[in-house]
Amino acid sequence: MEISTVLFGLLIPFIGTSAGAACVFFLRKDLKLSVERMLNGFAAGVMVAASICAKGRLAFLPAFLGFWIGIAFMLLLDHIIPHLHRAVNQTEGPKSHLARITMMVLAVTLHNIPEGMAVGVVYAGFLSGSGMISAGGALALTLGIAIQNFPEGAIISMPLYAEGKSKGKSFWLGVLSGAVEPVFGALTVLLVGLIVPAMPYLLSFAAGAMLYVVVEELIPEMSAGEHSNIGVIAFAFGFSLMMALDVALG
Repeated sequence: MEISTVLFGLLIPFIGTSAGAACVFFLRKDLKLSVERMLNGFAAGVMVAASICAKGRLAFLPAFLGFWIGIAFMLLLDHIIPHLHRAVNQTEGPKSHLARITMMVLAVTLHNIPEGMAVGVVYAGFLSGSGMISAGGALALTLGIAIQNFPEGAIISMPLYAEGKSKGKSFWLGVLSGAVEPVFGALTVLLVGLIVPAMPYLLSFAAGAMLYVVVEELIPEMSAGEHSNIGVIAFAFGFSLMMALDVALG
């Protein structure tokens, strides 16, 4: 039963990306700004709650060190590869539109790797049975990442379709950008099982990485432009819902 729960959990973020990529079959234009704000706000609230659940039961030193290692890792990653919103908003310069789309696909794909690892770490903690992470906390994190992945899938498939590729090919390229998450999540589960003593540090690492994504990516997006209250309300709803879920599933 636990194995099937973990397998399903590892696939949830991938399903979010695939659902976003499927927008190419139903929408003629990009997602509405209000919808993106709502999704980003809700995902931010869910992921903050999940981060608290992931490291809230750990001793001080593992929580502190693991958290800062996660922050430093994501900071380094953002310096090495294109930042997601930079790739999306880059509209000037010598690069062709197709080249910008290629860069965007690369950025989304590479950013999905640490997210998949974070999911793997959390579910490895759940499998360990040590009580460091609950089923609700693990589910909250995967749902938050899945919601965040929804617009990412759309911003890959829809521009590709606009460039002349078929809807089917655009959809599958969007789906493939999220395929790295369950792969790296499963690898992390297998590796973490061999180094159980490091679990507190790894769980805090996952929390730090996810909070970095929230502060750097989701909060600016949910607050952009005028009348951004919808993002704040969605954040509060996502946070309270996932905290309640964690308590209920204990």
